[in-house]
Amino acid sequence: MTSKLMAVLKKFTVPTFVAASWYKHDVMELMRETLSRGGTANLSDAFTINGQPGDLYPCSKETTYRLMVDYGKTYLLRIVNAAQNQDFFFMIAEHNVTVVGGDASYFKPLATPYIMITPGQTMDVLVTADQPLGEYYIVATPYFDGGADDYDHSTATAIFEYRGNYTHPSTPSFPYHIPAYNDTVVASLFTSQIRSLASPEHPVDVPLDVTTRMYLVVTMNLLPCPNDSCAGPDGYRIAAGLNNKTFENPGVDILRAYYWNMSGFYDPNFPDQPLHYFNFTSDDLLSNNVTISDPGTRVKVLNYNDTVEIVFQGTNVMNSAENHPIHLHGYKFYVVGRGQGIFNNETDPKNYNLYDPPELNTIPIPKDGWATIRFKASNPGVWFMHCHFDRHMSWGMETAFIVKSGGTPETSMKGPPAYMPPCDLESFLGSKDSMLLKRG
Repeated sequence: MTSKLMAVLKKFTVPTFVAASWYKHDVMELMRETLSRGGTANLSDAFTINGQPGDLYPCSKETTYRLMVDYGKTYLLRIVNAAQNQDFFFMIAEHNVTVVGGDASYFKPLATPYIMITPGQTMDVLVTADQPLGEYYIVATPYFDGGADDYDHSTATAIFEYRGNYTHPSTPSFPYHIPAYNDTVVASLFTSQIRSLASPEHPVDVPLDVTTRMYLVVTMNLLPCPNDSCAGPDGYRIAAGLNNKTFENPGVDILRAYYWNMSGFYDPNFPDQPLHYFNFTSDDLLSNNVTISDPGTRVKVLNYNDTVEIVFQGTNVMNSAENHPIHLHGYKFYVVGRGQGIFNNETDPKNYNLYDPPELNTIPIPKDGWATIRFKASNPGVWFMHCHFDRHMSWGMETAFIVKSGGTPETSMKGPPAYMPPCDLESFLGSKDSMLLKRG
């Protein structure tokens, strides 16, 4: 990407497309009910683009979002996946897009007919209005690679509409080459092609001397319930975890407990690797020795400027293998490697991309595969890391990093404001409603 093009991009007004989930009922009540029963989460009733399901739905036919464009012009679009539990293929009928950035980082331009975007991700794309004057559907359709049929099958639409004097069609053109909902090949191909600019103006700074290495196994799990009374398999409660540790929401937030040196609210002993190794992608991971997790509020403590490498390993525990979008607060990281199967710590690092890896804050961990990230712990504080599928996060697929201060005012965590508004105990992730604090 040239400096001239970069200057042009900065002048654009950026239309934003937010893909989201829509429910007929109160989402918080649905979640509370799900957590109290211990079973699966409710599916959404529709998806939306900028608040509208689109004109495939009668309720939204007159209010479908339309982007008005002029023939010959190029537009920069910012696409945000704010859905609760759904990856999307996003495309515009009969138009290619060029991906130029994401998660506030610049990418090498990537021309493609579609993008795959996970919850928590943002992507910036260029599209040129170079087709015959008309109306063209903008589509967000589900990508789901899990084994069970537990996803919302609906499609959200908006309209890419040309200005001008022409006969408007009764129906906009539809993108008929949409990838199949479970096409892991095209989804992985798209993700694997993303690269940082790595230019003099936008260099990469990949940590090379790693001081902290972590191997995190990403799993769906179960927790026992009294008298097998929960709505999960065999009366258990559905849970999730990292390294077989299911995160419990503490009664006091970790940031406050750490800053004020309050004991008893978290343990600084989150494991760097799983206690037990097994065939993580096997088809028969149903026994209690791999499905039952260990609940607790465990965090990982890092020194200021530690250089961290994390390998995320996808698994098929409970026959639940699927893509997991992992998001880290407070940082961006370099995605230096990804692959299928079980990570090999001798051969796979030889293929790491240390030249132009993408710098992101959300990374899809491929189904039955792995991904490796690196970052420097130069932002002191307490930072949440979690799966961006809300149901997995609510079930415990998360942890937190405590990054110590660096010894100077400039490298130290800032203190709290004079007044800190208290959290409502009835809030979704407040201690009163935490499913894991109510497990007994």
